[in-house]
Amino acid sequence: MGVSQIKIKKYRQKDTHEEISGSIAKSEQEQSAKKRQFCQTNMNSLERKIDPRCLHAEAIKTCNTPTPQNISFFNNLITLYSKSNLHSSALQLFHTISCPNTVTWASIISAFSHSSTAFRLFLSMLRHPIRLSPNSRTFATLFRTCALLPHYIFGFQLHALVVKLSLQENPFTGSGLVSLYCKNGDLNSAGKAFDEMCERDEVCFSAMINGLARNKKPIDALRYFVEMRREGVLSNAYSVSGALCAGSGVAMLEQCRIIHGHAVVTGLDLDLIVGTALIDGYGKCGLLEDAREVFNELGMELNIVGWNTMMAAYAQHGDKDCVLELFELMESRGMKPDEYSFLAILTAFYNAGMVVETERWFNMMETEYVLKPWIEHYTCLAGALGRAGRLEEAEKVALTMPYEPDAAVWRVLLSSCMNHEKANIAWRMSKRLLAIDRNDDSAYVILANVLASTGRWGEVQEVWKIMKDSKVKKEVGRSWIEVQGAVHVFFSGDRRHARSNQIYAKLTELMEEIEKLGYMPIWNQMLHELEKNEKREMLWYHSEKLAVAFGLLSGVTPPGKALRIVKNLRICKDCHEAFKYISRVAEKEIIVRDVHRYHRFLNGSCSCGDYW
Repeated sequence: MGVSQIKIKKYRQKDTHEEISGSIAKSEQEQSAKKRQFCQTNMNSLERKIDPRCLHAEAIKTCNTPTPQNISFFNNLITLYSKSNLHSSALQLFHTISCPNTVTWASIISAFSHSSTAFRLFLSMLRHPIRLSPNSRTFATLFRTCALLPHYIFGFQLHALVVKLSLQENPFTGSGLVSLYCKNGDLNSAGKAFDEMCERDEVCFSAMINGLARNKKPIDALRYFVEMRREGVLSNAYSVSGALCAGSGVAMLEQCRIIHGHAVVTGLDLDLIVGTALIDGYGKCGLLEDAREVFNELGMELNIVGWNTMMAAYAQHGDKDCVLELFELMESRGMKPDEYSFLAILTAFYNAGMVVETERWFNMMETEYVLKPWIEHYTCLAGALGRAGRLEEAEKVALTMPYEPDAAVWRVLLSSCMNHEKANIAWRMSKRLLAIDRNDDSAYVILANVLASTGRWGEVQEVWKIMKDSKVKKEVGRSWIEVQGAVHVFFSGDRRHARSNQIYAKLTELMEEIEKLGYMPIWNQMLHELEKNEKREMLWYHSEKLAVAFGLLSGVTPPGKALRIVKNLRICKDCHEAFKYISRVAEKEIIVRDVHRYHRFLNGSCSCGDYW
């Protein structure tokens, strides 16, 4: 073979090699383009409720393994696994990623925000060979987890790390801190975290509003809602629902209507969260018709939470017929009742004093609907039995249920003892209540009331002595009433109001009028052996009576409209009796929401049937 032939062969081999290399390069480019196209196409698929397992399988087939170039797709796939409640699959995918970035860690930590696994993942992030600093979203997730579990100590340690990384001014981190401190009841620290944020968005305001509302600071919560609008921050469903929760907490009907109007203007009234909050808010203000109107407007859009909220509103007012109507309607539309649905039914029958129906529906819950009763369902059953005077049976329910009895069940049975004047059983119930919470003042107060009603004054003094020696203070009774958009708070014997003299004069006038109609003071509720005039003055000047007198004195409630009062404690028997007469004298419906239930006084009678 000549040199020229050899050269020709080499050139031909070179051309072939270049041709093959070019073909391989072209193939790799096409494959890379396909990978990019797959990732880009399926990034959109992530938002279309596609099964993440199908996407993952296709990703393995097309993209092989996660790389820095396609990491965004896999980060979103982790999130989709989480939203599909496939948390173990999300974790398996995470472990295949050798080059996780900050978003990857944030995604997997967020996926496990409901458990302590989030903490372990966070610590793994700090120890990972690829040194990455947590971002604000990661801290926001961890603060929510700390509040949920709760694990406040770890949350406070995270706060120190946030300060070290200078992230405390970030709205994501700040809102998480606000939620954490509000859940812990530390409203001062929550306020400081809120003030430190350089930019406060709707998430920050929502966290503050809802935190204050849950901590029974409704006026402060509404102030933040007003400030939010003043600063031009757009409302979201959570801020509006939080404001409604705050307003309805003290029956601020005018404020709830204003917030409702704001929701309509912003289009948030059609949001399920806001709609459910409106139903709950109007229900707590005693406006069941308005609550039902909102319910009907949302109609088929409502989920089970909305239906249960409407049923619960009726139940708290003892309207068993409307509760059952909704229950049947819910089933006819193919919606499956849950534990909250049955809690509304049992509460309705309990409040209506129908013990047989309470027992029947309690049994149906487990036998026909295959739902395991919660401790709240057992409490309703025990309460209904106690209301019927079957206290021994009620006690047996509490002792044999598959849960450790909590303070609520013993408190309900203790109240039943008061209504049936069962002093010996009351002693037993109060001891059980105090064994759970030795600082529960209601255990002493209700027991003392029971003993006083049976004339056992020596034992009454013994109870007060035990309470004093235990350094337990009785919660001060207070009542709220809204007049012209402003909330007025009254305490028993309170004379701090600007119109105090007029209020007391109006109350004296009312009490003298109802005495002419046959009102007789209920002395056996008085726990001190005082002179008759002293007892009468103590009875007359209870906080709810002062609130009613002020409401009537103000004259701002139009004819046909009710006075609405919220009481932080159980309304006493004397005030309850007096309000029945006052509703006749004033020709006015009076709605009182005490710590236990709703009372609608009209034409000399109460919706509770004189049992609460």
